[in-house]
Amino acid sequence: MTNAVLFQNANVIDGAGRAPFAASVLVSDGKIEAVGPEADARANHLARRIDRLDVAGRTLMPGLIDTHCHLAFDDAASNSEIFFQRRNALSALVAAYNAKKLLRAGVTGLLDPDSTFENMIDLRDAIEANVAEGPRMSCGSYALITAVGGTAGRLINDTGITGYYMAVRSKDEIVAEVRRQIKAGADWIKVHVTGVIPRLSHLGELCVWTDEELELITGTAHDLGTPVMGHCRGAGATYKAAKAGFDLIFHATGMDDRALEIIADKKIPISPALTFQANMVDFGERLGTDASLISLFEREITDSIETMQKAYKAGVPLLCGSESGFSMVPYGHWHYREMEVFVRYFGLTNLQAIECGTRNGAIGLKMPGKVGEIAPGMLADLIIVDGDPSKDVRILGEPGRIQQVMVNGDFKDISEPKTRRNIPGWRHAGMGLQLTREMAMSDGRLPAGSLHVEELH
Repeated sequence: MTNAVLFQNANVIDGAGRAPFAASVLVSDGKIEAVGPEADARANHLARRIDRLDVAGRTLMPGLIDTHCHLAFDDAASNSEIFFQRRNALSALVAAYNAKKLLRAGVTGLLDPDSTFENMIDLRDAIEANVAEGPRMSCGSYALITAVGGTAGRLINDTGITGYYMAVRSKDEIVAEVRRQIKAGADWIKVHVTGVIPRLSHLGELCVWTDEELELITGTAHDLGTPVMGHCRGAGATYKAAKAGFDLIFHATGMDDRALEIIADKKIPISPALTFQANMVDFGERLGTDASLISLFEREITDSIETMQKAYKAGVPLLCGSESGFSMVPYGHWHYREMEVFVRYFGLTNLQAIECGTRNGAIGLKMPGKVGEIAPGMLADLIIVDGDPSKDVRILGEPGRIQQVMVNGDFKDISEPKTRRNIPGWRHAGMGLQLTREMAMSDGRLPAGSLHVEELH
């Protein structure tokens, strides 16, 4: 049996929006048993062994909950890399390696919306069984799409599985696949409500489902006690998903008044997952990203400011999601940043943003009221931080600030993982920048970052 732990002299951020306060916190049998003077009193009378940990000068707070993290994607540079260069068992093993990076970043819970080979169901079960080490997980299976759906255009097959997508063509296929995913162990059903049609990409993402189809998905899933989450960009799609009974909306960018009204009326949680876009805006230029693409991503954030503020003020829970799994948002680096986006763009206070990244995130785990807050009876998913994130959430991303991580009352190993070596055939081989004659002849030297001859061998 794990020893009880008494955290003493802590600066406590409870995750519920209260101002930080000095207190002791007692953890026993995986749960928070008491906070404040009651914690000290109970610790003095416990019959079992207790470890006392003085955290003076540091902050004790709930662990971060990332509600949009693709552990199976392995920091991919493109969808084609995910679709055509991944292997099932190896994908799960690599995801387990990456899960430790999340722990080091203070993430104690995550929602993985969809995965290759639906193998994040297996990783979740392995973590729960103490076979692998990682944050608490909930997950979807394959993202449901229609033949014109998804965000990878013609890379996606018209039928069956492509990477993390499952194309369905009829009502019978919809019902059969929802039931199959639930039987396989999916916590959520994920739907790509919008997708990009290459010839119509100038129109942005379009809704690719009928009302009847969306209602069939939610009805089938809800009858089996399973919630539904949807990738939605654009007012029409967000409205249709909300009307159909979706339980969580990803992105919800471009909402109009009609979509906002139904979201606010039903209090449907939103995980905007704008960290990818924020990284593109702030760092895209130095990565060589086209200026028009940077501008497009920035507009997706700025055009959502007013509606997200209105949704938040109307009591709609905002959840934090990093979209980690792609090279723009590598694991272990940016899981705090959605809170920064909420402060910087949406005008939330640091404490309000922390609530979005902790207590609200429990919705994504299907565990609201059980985790994400420091209060008696809550599960002990906690982190110790050097400094006070209530003054600036960005310190949560600074190396070394996360000093200890506890999940379910157990301290986790957050030492740096072993250096990873290359996996043959796992990545796309790249030849660097396009070698024009002008570039080649300009000064006799290739620009920094280009491929040198010896790198071909």
